[in-house]
Amino acid sequence: MINNIYKNGAILAAFALATTGLIGLTFLGTKGQIEQQRNERLQATLVQVMPDDMHDNALAESCISLTNEALSAEETVSIYRATKAGDPIGFVIESTAPNGYSGNIHMLVGMLLDGTITGVRVLDHKETPGLGDKINLRISDWILSFNGKVVSPDNAALWDVKKNGGQFDQFTGATITPRAVVKQVELTALTAAEHTTEWLDMAANCQVVQEMSNE
Repeated sequence: MINNIYKNGAILAAFALATTGLIGLTFLGTKGQIEQQRNERLQATLVQVMPDDMHDNALAESCISLTNEALSAEETVSIYRATKAGDPIGFVIESTAPNGYSGNIHMLVGMLLDGTITGVRVLDHKETPGLGDKINLRISDWILSFNGKVVSPDNAALWDVKKNGGQFDQFTGATITPRAVVKQVELTALTAAEHTTEWLDMAANCQVVQEMSNE
């Protein structure tokens, strides 16, 4: 009986080791492919908020990572610097609205150095399906209403939903979510204006840049 227990235990242990080894080999074999796909998805999203005809550099290779309370109170953010013919023209900025109806709303904000918004995309949220989720382009084209709008200290009143005297539509039955996005886009652009020189002078330091350079 005891011998059988030891034998069965040894078989189970061997099986566990073999399974762990196979999982490890599978991970190593697909890691490069996973990273490539992730970088491709990132690049596709970046281009949505900073179209190719506006810049001529590889955005993901001119990325800086930093902490800024206005952009995210909880984690570091990535900022992608856009240039054309070697001259800086704008940023794509990771930013998180902390005051959505159901929590954080993580987004990418594209903007030119003069405060013109080139695009916004929501990357992650937990807003109510059928109400707050209209911030997602897959559900509604509301997020496209930012394109071409200009943020400046002089037009703060416009950066709100129409219910509060601003220029952006609210959703039927949901005002908190769109207002949170509008105000965070405004704050993001104003923060960029305040830190433009600092951000342009920083050396690229994002993890994705290191990974791409090692491929």
